[in-house]
Amino acid sequence: MHALIATWFGWVNHWGYLGIILLMAMESSIFPVPSEVVIPPAAFLIAQGKMSFWGVVGAGTLGSYLGSAITYGISRWLGRVVVVRWGKYFFISEAKLAMAEHWMHRYEAGGIFFARLLPVIRHLISIPAGIVRMGFGMFSLMTIIGSFIWCVVLAWLGAKAQQLQPDLINDPQGLIHFIKGQSHWIVGGILLLAALYFVVLKLTAKPEKPVCCGEPVE
Repeated sequence: MHALIATWFGWVNHWGYLGIILLMAMESSIFPVPSEVVIPPAAFLIAQGKMSFWGVVGAGTLGSYLGSAITYGISRWLGRVVVVRWGKYFFISEAKLAMAEHWMHRYEAGGIFFARLLPVIRHLISIPAGIVRMGFGMFSLMTIIGSFIWCVVLAWLGAKAQQLQPDLINDPQGLIHFIKGQSHWIVGGILLLAALYFVVLKLTAKPEKPVCCGEPVE
């Protein structure tokens, strides 16, 4: 894993925006590329004048959307049975898929948005969205907005790391540890917002009408 992280660091450093797009597309699909090794290193290059802040955020958002859209399309085409059968070879267990499906049904379209901001669920949520045939327009909108916000957060954390510990550009594992340590309160805030969103859904949901002999009762 250390060798892979170092390689991904190199992609960002040598390939620039294209490297960010490719890696974030992988991160949003079935490949376990942590976004913490993509956007934060680019923030060091921003400080060196090799990239722009919004260029990094834009490339990250585009890559996230491309990976998510491709995964959505493949999952919609294959269906749940095939994904469950072969997912284990891509580090997608049935338990993880079930968790993502539960999240999808529980939070509906907002679940896509919040999923783009949370670990583990982030790179899986496109699969159940495709399986349940969620509207592609709404899926795309929520994915783009959520990915954009997450890339802004990571770029900001990367800039913070560059200011406090500039040597981390040569220590991939150390940078990941720094970013995860700094993002705990952000993830906690996202979970709180997701919980509030769920409460609002429950409170505003229309009561189901009782059914008698196959017909709703007025």
